[in-house]
Amino acid sequence: MKILCHRGYWKKEADKNTLAAIKDAFESGRGMESDIRDFDGKLVISHNPADKDSVLAEDVFRLMQACQDRYCFAINIKADGLKEMLISQLQRYEIDNYFVFDMSVPQMIEYWQAGIRFFTRQSEFEKEPVLYEDADGVWIDAFEDDRWITEELILNHQRNGKKVCIVSPDLHRRPFKEFWDRLRGFRPDWNTVFLCTDFPDEANEFFSEVI
Repeated sequence: MKILCHRGYWKKEADKNTLAAIKDAFESGRGMESDIRDFDGKLVISHNPADKDSVLAEDVFRLMQACQDRYCFAINIKADGLKEMLISQLQRYEIDNYFVFDMSVPQMIEYWQAGIRFFTRQSEFEKEPVLYEDADGVWIDAFEDDRWITEELILNHQRNGKKVCIVSPDLHRRPFKEFWDRLRGFRPDWNTVFLCTDFPDEANEFFSEVI
């Protein structure tokens, strides 16, 4: 299993999506998930509407290049029309350890046609993932109830050649240890499983046998 630090490695909520938190995620030996949108003609890291203080995405890609592209960046696409700028920066910094997700369906088609690695979504509200055949993986997100996330669900995606990234319940401010305990009992190919969480240290210890 690979742990993704949600919006960087942070201890205080105010530090989410800061360049320091993103750098600390990579320096801790983990990948991370964060949000990209545009501001003033540039790609920036921001979950909410961006401003002049938002971290430049280029600075994140520069950090990834310095780390020899060892750690995955799960790129949450928060706006339409970012494809060309994103391709340019991925190529400039020779970034290959990434996937994009959460864009609108028309945008997903454009990213797929451009050869950008993308994950499709599956949730209790999106039971049939869009563009499944062409996706590199599946972003599995339980908004209210995670009981539908089963070992067989994950294994079936892996049989179809898909990676899976599981959203930990803590991202929705729900208790997570019971889900983690159930997940730890599964027997998928852990090499193609990601877990996105606000508690990467706890996850690292909890899933130590499969990391």
